[in-house]
Amino acid sequence: MAVDYAVIIIYLAGMLAMGWWGMRRAKSKSEFLVAGRRLGPGMYSGTMAAIVLGGASTIGGVGLGYQYGLSGAWMVFTIGLGLLALSVFFSARIARLKVYTVSEMLDLRYGGRAGIISGVVMWAYTLMLAVTSTIAYATIFDVLFDLNRTVSIILGGAIVVAYSTLGGMWSITLTDMVQFVVKTIGVLLLLLPIAVIKAGGFSEMKAKLPTEYFDPLGIGGETIFTYVLIYTFGMLIGQDIWQRVFTARSDKVARIGGTVAGTYCLVYAIAGAVIGTAAKVMYPTLPSADSAFATIVKDELPIGVRGLVLAAALAAVMSTSSGALIACATVANNDIWSRLRGVVSRGGEAAEAEHDEVKGNRVFILIMGVAVILIAIALNDVVEALTVAYNLLVGGLLVPILGGLLWRRGTAAGALAAVAVGGLAVIGLMATYGILANEPVYYGLLASLAVYVIVSLVTKPTDAAVLTAWRERLAGRGAETEEPVSETVTTA
Repeated sequence: MAVDYAVIIIYLAGMLAMGWWGMRRAKSKSEFLVAGRRLGPGMYSGTMAAIVLGGASTIGGVGLGYQYGLSGAWMVFTIGLGLLALSVFFSARIARLKVYTVSEMLDLRYGGRAGIISGVVMWAYTLMLAVTSTIAYATIFDVLFDLNRTVSIILGGAIVVAYSTLGGMWSITLTDMVQFVVKTIGVLLLLLPIAVIKAGGFSEMKAKLPTEYFDPLGIGGETIFTYVLIYTFGMLIGQDIWQRVFTARSDKVARIGGTVAGTYCLVYAIAGAVIGTAAKVMYPTLPSADSAFATIVKDELPIGVRGLVLAAALAAVMSTSSGALIACATVANNDIWSRLRGVVSRGGEAAEAEHDEVKGNRVFILIMGVAVILIAIALNDVVEALTVAYNLLVGGLLVPILGGLLWRRGTAAGALAAVAVGGLAVIGLMATYGILANEPVYYGLLASLAVYVIVSLVTKPTDAAVLTAWRERLAGRGAETEEPVSETVTTA
C-alpha cells in the first residue's frame, strides 16, 4: 500500500497548497464567495460537475448498482437532469442577478421581506449536506489507513475546512478542478473498464445475474419519481448549486458550461451503476451494498491505480463537502447574521463600510466547519439526515423560488406562507409517516403550492417598482459594478 499511500498524501498536500494559493487571490467579498464571477466554460463545467457528484453519487451510486443493477443509476441520473434543467432554463437569469445567495434573490423579487426565513431553511439544508459529506470520510480513510471513525472525520474535515477558510471560492474552484480530473480518470477511465473485465464482461454479468438487474426501471416507478422530486428539483434551488452559477463569467457560460456538466453527470450515473452491477457478480454476498465500492477497489485494482481511484472517491466527497460548507457559511453570514446585526442590503450588496467582509466570511467558514465536524462525529444515520435536508429544501423553498422566477402575480405574503406551511408540513409529516417515507415531500410540496397561489391571489400584488427593478436585474441591468475582471486570470 506504500505507493497508494503516497498518491493519497500527495493529493491531500496539493489540496492544502491550492488553499494557500487561493488565499492570495481572495481579496474582496466577490473573489472570496463567488470567485470574482469570472469563470470560463472549462473551469465552470468542471467545478459544477465536481460539486454535484459527491460521495453519495460515487460510493452510493455504486451501492445502488450493486443492489438494483442498471436502474441504480436513477439517483445520480436525476441529479444530472436537474443540473441540465437549471442550466438550460434558469442559469442565465440567475447569473445576471449578481447576488450571493438564494435569499437575496427572494428579497429582490418580493421586496425584501422573504429573506431571513428562507435563509434559515437554506442554512439547515446546507449544514446537513456538509455533515453527510463529512461523514463519508470515515469510510474512505478506514480503507486507506485503517483509522477509526472519529479520527477519519476530523482528518478529512480539517483539510476541507483549512483550504475553504484560506481561499474561499477560489481555493474551492481550483481544488474542484483537480477533483474533477481525478474522478474522471479514477472512476470512468480506470475503475469502470477494470470492473467490467474482472466480472467477465457484459455477457457474463447477464448470465450470472437476474434479468431485473438489467431492467432500466427495475428500481421502481415510485422511487424514480421521488428521486426526480427531491434531486432534480433540489438542483434547481440549492444554495450550493446557485453559488456556483454566480461564479460564471457570463450567462452564456452558465448555460453552456452547466449543460456540459449535466451531461457528464448522466454518464457518471450509468458508470456507477455498471460498476455496482459488476461488483454484484464478483461479490454476491457483501454485508452492505455501500461497501461494494471499497471492496472492489481494495481487492481488484493494482497498486498505484488503487490509490488513484481511492483519491477519486476522496475527491468526490471533498468537492461536495467544501461546496456545502461555503454555501452554509455564506447563508449564515449574509442572510442570517447580517440581518440580525441590522445591516442594510442594497440589491444584494451589504453596506458594511467598516467591516472586513473577507475576514468575516472566513470566520464563518471556520465556525461552520467546526460545527459540521462535531455534528458528523455525533451523528450516525447519514441517510436520514440527508433526507431531512432535501425534504425541507424542496417542501419549503421550491415553490416560492420557482414561483418568483415564473409567475408575476406571486407576492411576498404568498412566498412567506409557502415557506412556513411547506416547511412545517414536511416536519409534521416526517414525524407521522417516518423520515424516510415519500409522503412528507409529496404533501408538503402540494401544501406549499396551494398556499402560495391562494395567498398571492388574495393579497395586494407586488409593488410595480419592485417588479421593475427585478426585471432590470434579470436583464443584467441595475446591479452594482463589482471588481473588474483581471486579464491575468486563467478562465479556461
